[in-house]
Amino acid sequence: MIHDAKIKFSDHSILRIVQMLGRYGNWKCVLQVVEWLQSHERFKSYKSRYIYTTVLDVLGKAKRPFEALNVFYTMQNQLSSYPDMAAYHCIAVTLGQAGLIKELFDVIDCMCSPPRKKFKLSPLQNWDPRLEPDLIVYNAVLNACVQQKQWEGAFWVLQQLKEKNICPTNSTYGLVMEVMLVCGKYNLVYEFFNKVDKSSIPGALNYKVLVNALWREGKIDEAVMAVKDMESRGIVGSASLYYDLARCLCSGGRCKEALLQVEKICKVANKPLVVTYTGLIQTCIDNGGMEDAKYIFNHMCNYCSPNSVTCNIMMKSYIKHGMLEDAKDLLHDILNCRIRSKADSNQVATADKFTFNTFMEACAAAKRWNDFEYAFREMLLNGYHFDERRHLRMVLDAFRHGKEQLLDDLWHYLCRHSRVPPSPVIMERFCLKLMQGDTLAAISCVSSFHEGKICNVSSMSWLNLLSRNADRLKEEHVTKLAHELNSLISLRSSSDSISLSLYQKIISSCTAFLSGATVVEKAPSGQ
Repeated sequence: MIHDAKIKFSDHSILRIVQMLGRYGNWKCVLQVVEWLQSHERFKSYKSRYIYTTVLDVLGKAKRPFEALNVFYTMQNQLSSYPDMAAYHCIAVTLGQAGLIKELFDVIDCMCSPPRKKFKLSPLQNWDPRLEPDLIVYNAVLNACVQQKQWEGAFWVLQQLKEKNICPTNSTYGLVMEVMLVCGKYNLVYEFFNKVDKSSIPGALNYKVLVNALWREGKIDEAVMAVKDMESRGIVGSASLYYDLARCLCSGGRCKEALLQVEKICKVANKPLVVTYTGLIQTCIDNGGMEDAKYIFNHMCNYCSPNSVTCNIMMKSYIKHGMLEDAKDLLHDILNCRIRSKADSNQVATADKFTFNTFMEACAAAKRWNDFEYAFREMLLNGYHFDERRHLRMVLDAFRHGKEQLLDDLWHYLCRHSRVPPSPVIMERFCLKLMQGDTLAAISCVSSFHEGKICNVSSMSWLNLLSRNADRLKEEHVTKLAHELNSLISLRSSSDSISLSLYQKIISSCTAFLSGATVVEKAPSGQ
């Protein structure tokens, strides 16, 4: 619309457009606005720096560091858009969050250096865009060090702050502690925490990192005491701090104590409660506490409904730990709408494709064909489709272990959805009907799909099928089948070569089967 509108835009109107697009997260359209700005169509900007800085902010929130970097370098091409401190803050924070240390140091070099491009200045203009990095920029460097696990960079930042007489804040020390945490230098985490504690009151971030360090060293009681100390000082902990403490307790098998932290999380959390519970369940599972995970899962239903992710985590873990009966009960409860929030009866857990696949694969591996049959039927009833690559082998195994009706149900399902059954399904159903003495139904199985892949099945494969089921086949039925196929061939037009070829292969295999041969002789070309 900007391109088509024949109106003159002001700086303010363009800025408002960028802000509105950013509010909706539409960073691609924001970049299109930047392209339009660069073309200068019906637009003369005197304050484009503000527009570009807003663009940097939008791209930062959208986690697009390289696009932001391109815009930053574009800003350096014009005097009116040359970056100021606000722009440096935006790009530094964005690059820091992305862990792009090299690019961030390049930006700092630009900040301290004169412009690479010479601008035309009036004789009275005394313009020097060089700036010194401030605490926000250095905090961004620390953020990047966290992402890249560069503890040396943290000490470089502290040295720079000391040389420039910039006083580090609690947040700065919190970031330094985070760097030491990810680098496994827990003694330095405690050292920096004590340093903050002596000079001021530690913040929630400092305590959060301290709790994580104690957790990683298995000092669960000390982590609990640290949080109590924080609360005694009147410091309001963040949701992530209480969440980390709860997971710390879960890892030590103290899930009941962990659940007490959930109430505190609810007071300050922005994320749905189901995410918190799922994280606690996963922590219990990772530490081998399946009974604890089960306890939290059941407790969860008092406050919120487990979603598909939670149910799938439990399903997979039950199976991994050999608790197939528990997995079966879970599937029953999900399908019968028993997994629901007691606080809100409208919140009901549902099974997805992963739920069914995980359970069916476990049943097939354990040869629990009744449970497999139940899950397979429910999968189709719930609108999930038959996946040949994933389900075919299991269905055929179930059929060969006595689940004949399952093959028939699959056949009717595929036909109802206008899908051609896989060749192995056609062959097994053909053989099933032949064993039942229904030769016309057997012929119908192959004739209905003679133009599909079934026509590529060799005579030897048909013979192997008959031989594998020899103890259940009657010679009279095989003879009758061969006779009826010969009758069909005599009635068919020679132009119907596909059907003729298919029928001839089956007749050849029937003849070889009746004679007790192990190979099929090639039929005469005139047959």
